Amino acid sequence: MLRQVLVAGVYLAALFLFRAVSIQHWFILTGLHLAALMLVPYRYWPALFVADTARQAYVSYVCLDQYGLLWASVNTIPSLAYEAPMVWWLRERWQLFRAQGAVNMPVFVLCALIVAVIATTETLGQLQITPLPNGYIVHYAEVTARMVLGNFMGILTVVPVTLVVHQSFAAADFRWRRWLTALLESRFLVEGALGVFPLVAFLVWLGVHNPGIRPMVQMAMFLPVIFMAFRHGWQGAAVAGTLASLGIVTLMPATDDPATMQAETLVAMAISTMLLVGARMAALTQRAERERIDSRMAMALAHRNAAMGEAQLRVAAQALDQLSHSIHGTFKLMLGRLRHLQPVMDDAGYRRHAESAQEQLFLLTDSLCPAVLRERGLPGALNQGALARALHEAGIRYWCDLRGPVSAFPRDMSLVIYRVVCEAISEACLTHEPTDVLVKVRCGKQDRVWAVVMIDIRWDPERSLHVDWVTLRQRLRISATGMGRDAIADRAATYGGRLRERAMPNGKRVMVSFQEPNHPHM
Repeated sequence: MLRQVLVAGVYLAALFLFRAVSIQHWFILTGLHLAALMLVPYRYWPALFVADTARQAYVSYVCLDQYGLLWASVNTIPSLAYEAPMVWWLRERWQLFRAQGAVNMPVFVLCALIVAVIATTETLGQLQITPLPNGYIVHYAEVTARMVLGNFMGILTVVPVTLVVHQSFAAADFRWRRWLTALLESRFLVEGALGVFPLVAFLVWLGVHNPGIRPMVQMAMFLPVIFMAFRHGWQGAAVAGTLASLGIVTLMPATDDPATMQAETLVAMAISTMLLVGARMAALTQRAERERIDSRMAMALAHRNAAMGEAQLRVAAQALDQLSHSIHGTFKLMLGRLRHLQPVMDDAGYRRHAESAQEQLFLLTDSLCPAVLRERGLPGALNQGALARALHEAGIRYWCDLRGPVSAFPRDMSLVIYRVVCEAISEACLTHEPTDVLVKVRCGKQDRVWAVVMIDIRWDPERSLHVDWVTLRQRLRISATGMGRDAIADRAATYGGRLRERAMPNGKRVMVSFQEPNHPHM
């Protein structure tokens, strides 16, 4: 009950204050009505009705002798009684407020226009029962246009900026200290206080001291609205619109000044348009931000999955290494027993088969988890790894040119570069017959580590005849996935890069870029 009385008292005081500064074509009291109906919970609406009725009853009592009992009785009906059903309908059925308190701006602009029409209709209806002086003629077309503009302008002056304050307060969990701290640290306040407010004040000063250009200055009040809308969305348009509206009224030389009403019309159109445009821009910005965050999260998940896959491959490589040692020990034991049973037995063939099996197991283990990469880094793996040995032994010219802080690469990035090189060379050897392979690595570090890998592959028909392709291809099938270009492109994309190919005389160049990823928290 105490809260109901408090809400009624505050609203009643605001009604008298806003009514004192309202004029026919700048009726901010209507803005107060709509702001209260939009933001006050339904359980406090009875307090609002009581306060509005009390104010109207006071006005009816004061004007009873002048306008009569009928007018006084009708005037006692609170304005909220006409406006509340429409606002309730838009709040409940048309989602005036979306999830998490976001304002449905197209519905709000429609609501503002409907409430302005309702308020105008209410006033015109009361005018029909108001005793007028003899000979007084009402030009309803002119009066209606002026009152619709005044009510609409009053709503746009009060409600949007009230919504901005309410949303920022809600974002601070309705705590004054947190809200003030966030407000003082926001760029929105800085640009509003140091940009828009001085500009509006300058325009007001210019119009006051130069009456000849006053209409032009009033028209120019829409410029801060557009600027703030493009900087801060509909919230910027709301704050700048309020300041522009105050500036126009401040420069008003007379209550029914045509130039002022023209400026108000222009600014009202600018505010409503920028509210819609700003809301759309804010929605697009939020969507782009969500997509960017989702993309970074997906990339981080891909990196973690790749790391899990590499960990599993490392475990498998360790198991294969242990199996290789076990097979080697078993083979030595079997040969020893056979030599004991048959001293003159020739075991050279058995040893060749055992060495071939050992080599295959070594290549498989190295393809799963390159030991040279772990011990000597990327330069050692590219120059002395299993791939380099296989190419040299088969008769292919292979050499590397590495420049930059290659040794400082993160392990996962070194591993993916090594696998891309193996995939590209294996794909070239399995589909063509290259005789010269040059691997160039260029890298550096700015905000993050970056690298560009260039693999030059050339064909020489004469030298190709002397390459042991059968053995080489058997060994390379173990070192690559067999997916070729797709595997390279996928690995590059995981690290923010891309794959490009360029034809060269008697060969081609494969270029792959990489960038060390950011790791956002999930």
